[in-house]
Amino acid sequence: MATAIHSGHSLSENHAQRFALNESDQLREEDPYTCIWTGITQNRIVAHHSRFEFDLNRSPEKAIYLVPSDAWGLRVWNTKPSAKMLSKSQKTYQDIYLNFHVAISELVNKFGTLAVFDLHSYNHRRNGQDAPPEDPTLNPEINVGTGTMDRSYWGSLVDRFISDLKGFDFRGRHLDVRENIKFKGGYFPHWIHENFSQSVCCLSIEVKKFFMDEWTGDPNYSIINSINRALKSTIPGVLEELSRKKNNHE
Repeated sequence: MATAIHSGHSLSENHAQRFALNESDQLREEDPYTCIWTGITQNRIVAHHSRFEFDLNRSPEKAIYLVPSDAWGLRVWNTKPSAKMLSKSQKTYQDIYLNFHVAISELVNKFGTLAVFDLHSYNHRRNGQDAPPEDPTLNPEINVGTGTMDRSYWGSLVDRFISDLKGFDFRGRHLDVRENIKFKGGYFPHWIHENFSQSVCCLSIEVKKFFMDEWTGDPNYSIINSINRALKSTIPGVLEELSRKKNNHE
């Protein structure tokens, strides 16, 4: 399964009327184009709501940004959402997680084991469009977050995924792929591993926004498509490791 839970950009009408951010600032903290990469598999989850309405990668009590410290110092609201709006957002969030549970359970019941590619992107030019990018030694092109899983149990799958992704011929070179350098994974993979600890491995895949201009939002589709091919190239190895884990578990 491939998911893009921060791909969404839409706000409900009531939220949009109270929203303080301009569209470019909103887009900069979202994960545009990650929905494209979910096409590597038939099992897909793509969020259409913006994370600024509720964030599916944060716990229920922290899913709604209310003050600047919740949102990278940004003032999100001209007028804070009403209690009714907050209640509705919380209900939608909870319903989505119920649907997550149903969808994942069905796949586990059918196949026994499952890998989830939890696809995200991250900024590396926060000092400005014309400023130097952040230190590449601390900002890999692809960060694989595994901090929410039992690494001792899923280690062979993680190692295979990283090895295959590093080995892919990416436009005549190899991608800089490292584990838990920038991010270790959020609430969504934590929830998956809490509920499906020995049947589902969720890889939190954070792609540095070298495939777009993070200040204008303009994409480079050639690089986006190359990343798509790189991710797709890892599927045979991941399926092989899942099969081995399933057979050993049986």
